[in-house]
This record gives sequence, structure tokens and C-alpha cells, in this order.
Amino acid sequence: MRKAFEGLLETAEGLHTIHDNADKIGRHRGVPVAVPDRHGADPMSDACEGHDHDHGHDDGELDGPDSPLVRSLSPSPNHDARKEPSRLLIMHYTGMRDGMAALQRLCDPNPPRVSCHYVVFEDGEIVQCVAERRRAWHAGLGSWQGREDVNSRSIGIEIVNPGHEFGYRPFPEAQIEAVIALAQDIAARNAIPPAGVIGHSDTAPTRKQDPGEFFPWDRLAAAGLGLWVPPAPLEDGPSYRPGEEGPPVQALQALLAMAGYGIQVTGVYDVLTEAVVTAFQRHWRPARVDGVADASTLRTLRDLLAAR
Repeated sequence: MRKAFEGLLETAEGLHTIHDNADKIGRHRGVPVAVPDRHGADPMSDACEGHDHDHGHDDGELDGPDSPLVRSLSPSPNHDARKEPSRLLIMHYTGMRDGMAALQRLCDPNPPRVSCHYVVFEDGEIVQCVAERRRAWHAGLGSWQGREDVNSRSIGIEIVNPGHEFGYRPFPEAQIEAVIALAQDIAARNAIPPAGVIGHSDTAPTRKQDPGEFFPWDRLAAAGLGLWVPPAPLEDGPSYRPGEEGPPVQALQALLAMAGYGIQVTGVYDVLTEAVVTAFQRHWRPARVDGVADASTLRTLRDLLAAR
């Protein structure tokens, strides 16, 4: 096994414009929040200061924004009690034709019930749907770092984008600036480490593609959010693909598990392995997303693990 690892590694040789634009941002997406009075008491300071104060009996109500960047509230009934503190921040795209339809879906009490903590619209408006102290239902079945129930230890941000089904497209600048500012605020208040900022497809690679290959993970990493290494250039060379078996595939699977993915070390390049390689490429080597572990993918994976 050690030789397989070595052989694989040898073969393998990475508050902005929101307030400036506040007067241009529509408030129709939820209940507008009060603007803090910088010369006196903030009317929502109890909600904005985080989780250090005692709420007493927690009825789960979204009684105010957790972040000062939130422009409006659209409470969702779809949440329950957390089982542990948040140590992951998960990026999603909405994957629906428009943002308002997505927001309504996230607040719909009818089955199947889903939600998230925040929605970021294309113009940069941030809407909060679930209090951070509550377990929103955004991640579904999946795992990260060998543990399931991702919802219990994560905060979810839905980023308005039609997704692969309805015309996936690059994210607007105002939206990305808002996502970065919000994520920095969430990570600081919840002590979420850079390695804890991941994508939905990382936790559920057989089911999900979001936030997708257009999401600028390099920009988030430059802001202290997520891990990044420069992707290795595409080049000809040995590769591993579905149907192959043997020690090199075992080594590949072990390295992907070390990165955090939920994958078993079987030595068989099966459907799960292809899905995990695809998810890795979407996040860290987006130039070609095909599920084939080529030299560029292997080298980028090696560099990522070395940078941890």
C-alpha cells in the first residue's frame, strides 16, 4: 500500500459594496431589518452578538438577524435543534429558475421540507431564513471528514443561480462580494476554520453539483475562507478511470478520504469513486470536470493535502 501511495504521488507531479448599494437593493424579499443606530443601542443587538447569551427556552423563532449584513428576514419553519456547534459552512446554489421561487421553496412548510440559513441574491441582497443556532435542513444525506448528519454541524448559504439544470452561469460580482462578506462574518462568530468552508457537492457527491465549477473558490480562499492551491495544468499522462482496479485506485481513494470525502477504500474505481473525483474537480480543478483521475487531478490533490 505504501508503494501504491508513493507511486500515485510520483505520477501526480490552490463590508464591500453591499452598503454602498443598499439604496438600490429591493426589500421585497422578506421583512426589512432595522439598521443599527451607531450612536446608541442597536435594537437587534441581542440577536446579532452571536450565541454567547442565554436564550432560555429556544422556540426556534428567527427574532432578528445574526449578521449585520442581512437586509431582510424570511423565516422558514423548516428547522430543528442543533446537536453540536457549527464547524462547517456549506455553499449551495439554489438551482431554480429564479431567486424568489427558491426563497419560497425554502420557506414552504409542505413536504419535502428544506431550508437554509441564508439566501444571497444576484444583486447582493442577503436574506436570513433560519437562525444560526438552529439546525436548518440544507445539506441532506451526506458526510464530511468521516461524519454524517452534516446539518447538525453546519451553516448553509444558498446562492441564487439557476444551476446546471436551468442554465448555469457565472456568479455576478455583487453577489460574490456579498457571499464573501457574509461568510467572513459567520466564520468569525462561529470559529469555523478555513478548511470548514466547503461546497454541497463535497458532502453529497453522488447527488449534488453545487455550487459548481464557476464558483470562485480561489477568491474565497484569498479572503480566508476555504482551502485552495493552484490547480495543476492539464497534461497528458497516466490516468485512472471507471472500471479500473488495483492498488493505485486504493491509494487514490485513501487520499480523497484524507481530503474529507465520504469514500470507501475498495480498490475499485466504482460509481462512488467517479462521483467523488468529479466533486473534487468541480471544487479544486474546474478546468475539466469529467470524473477521470488524470495527472492534473492527482497532482492537485497531492498539493491540497500537502497544504493542510
